[in-house]
Amino acid sequence: MNTDMKRKTPASAEPVIEPAILEEAKRSLATDRAETDRAVPVAKCSVCGSEASPNPVEQLCWVCRRLKISAWRDVESQAPAQE
Repeated sequence: MNTDMKRKTPASAEPVIEPAILEEAKRSLATDRAETDRAVPVAKCSVCGSEASPNPVEQLCWVCRRLKISAWRDVESQAPAQE
């Protein structure tokens, strides 16, 4: 068995997408990203400072939010045991 097999290159090297269409798509994507970056300011997590959801009430990243929910569940499960 020969382990030095190489992939065959296609016989024709024609582009799958026309270069003009590809360039237009790249320009469109760049303008969409620029508009999105300007339109939505990035909120910072009040605990760790990473990117957070733009919720004005609770500015937490997804990790800190999950930790908060987990801590609430732990407190609720321990409260009846203490009584």
